Amino acid sequence: MTTQEILEAARAAKSALALADEQTRKQALWGMADWLCHPDQMQTILAANAEDMAAARGHISDVMLDRLALTPERIGAMARGILEVANLPDPVGAVLKRIERPNGLVIEKTAVPMGVIAIIYESRPNVTSDAAALAIKSGNVCVLRCGREAWRSAHAIVEALRRGLKENGLPEAAVSLIEDTTHASANALMTAVGFVDLLIPRGGAGLIRACVENAKVPCIQTGTGICHVFVDDSADQTQALDIIENAKASRPSVCNAEEVCLVHSAIAAEFLPKLARRLGPARVARGLHPVELRLDERAAAVIDGTPAGPKDFDTEFLDYILAIKVVDSVEEAIGHIAEHSTGHSEAILTRNEAHASLFTAAVDSAAVYVNCSTRFTDGGEFGLGCEMGISTQKLHARGPMGLQELCSYKYIIHGDGQVR
Repeated sequence: MTTQEILEAARAAKSALALADEQTRKQALWGMADWLCHPDQMQTILAANAEDMAAARGHISDVMLDRLALTPERIGAMARGILEVANLPDPVGAVLKRIERPNGLVIEKTAVPMGVIAIIYESRPNVTSDAAALAIKSGNVCVLRCGREAWRSAHAIVEALRRGLKENGLPEAAVSLIEDTTHASANALMTAVGFVDLLIPRGGAGLIRACVENAKVPCIQTGTGICHVFVDDSADQTQALDIIENAKASRPSVCNAEEVCLVHSAIAAEFLPKLARRLGPARVARGLHPVELRLDERAAAVIDGTPAGPKDFDTEFLDYILAIKVVDSVEEAIGHIAEHSTGHSEAILTRNEAHASLFTAAVDSAAVYVNCSTRFTDGGEFGLGCEMGISTQKLHARGPMGLQELCSYKYIIHGDGQVR
């Protein structure tokens, strides 16, 4: 099908989803999870993913290959994510606010589906099922457009999900995958006025910028994460080492991974050698990939590493690379974050409550942490089941986007003959 034909089918499916009751949508989600794990369907998905992996190997980094790879365990986790969404409270029809006027009018601000949500994403097949689950649960239709590296995998996943929809009486077009992976299809979604009610790009800075600059439909900025961890002079250094290794190296290819570490000058001489050992030789000894350190001049005077270039504090590495800068105060750390952050996730590691309070109040990012890893910025970890993306803007959604962020609202007014 052409992109336009898919959009027309999605728009036609919109009313069926909006009018489906909670139980119908829940049963559809159960069916989607079942089909995802059906032995024949799982084999089809894994075979498609093997083709994607073979085609991508040598063209993308090993870290990005890990994002693309599927296993039975990862597919099982995708199915569990769908079931978790199915069991969340139904957002559709919730009365967000009720006002009784002196003239007897009762005004109810009521949650309603957005309509057709288009998602442009790159090489993470799990986004396919996460987005579909959230869309169906919130009464929306979703149109998916993935990168060419993941298309075979996403197509096999969508075919499984559509079986679950069909057997529960919902239109298959409620979950669709764009067949064209060229820039033309992305541009078509950005300009699909009257067909797309909300566009969500999930990817790198280039994709986000293209959508923001060219979209004629409502668009939410998501994903780009230059995430900072500031190690204050009072930090528990053993705990800080654990947090930084997790934030940087547990899965460096995701947007909530740490990219910049700021270290207070009062502890730099003591802490930086510990950090260099932890991220370098200690990881190699455990058979793990070491982290390359990109150092500013003050950090380079303490430990060995690669001198930081002019762009290293403004780069989302998505790799085993960490930029390190020495600062003299929490105020300087806050200033650096204000200048270089993408508004995603930042953390302070400290035992000084005043510094923690200043940091959380002054840092203007979607998620601000005290003494824990930035890797928790995730819909599942926030209790949202899964997420449609991490919004780094402020209207209408911020942070992990769950069911509530996929609903709009309308006012329903009950009267008894009132006139004005």
